[in-house]
Amino acid sequence: MTDPNDLTEREFIALFARRSGMYIGRPDVRGVTSFLNGYDAAARRSGRPLLDGFHEWLIANYIGHQNSLAWCALIESIALPDHDRADARTPEQESRVLKVLFDLLDKFLAERETAE
Repeated sequence: MTDPNDLTEREFIALFARRSGMYIGRPDVRGVTSFLNGYDAAARRSGRPLLDGFHEWLIANYIGHQNSLAWCALIESIALPDHDRADARTPEQESRVLKVLFDLLDKFLAERETAE
């Protein structure tokens, strides 16, 4: 078994994506985004925030114009462009948002690793 402390951020997030229920119980969009925000807050204390620049990267690569929505709302608008955010998501929509979230976060982290 791999020690999570030996993983890069990208590797740890990939591990979390595969087994998020192990970390947070019920793996839904709200729980996953809460975990990622908490992880980011803790990582920020050590000088290596996970999500630093993610919002801007989403806007530049997927939205195309300035937007004040939080990064998690941007992910939902990318994953479900025709969905009214006031309506509850179906289980299939939840799965779609999580897939898009982890795919885009992996792309972002891969680009950041390459730039370092």
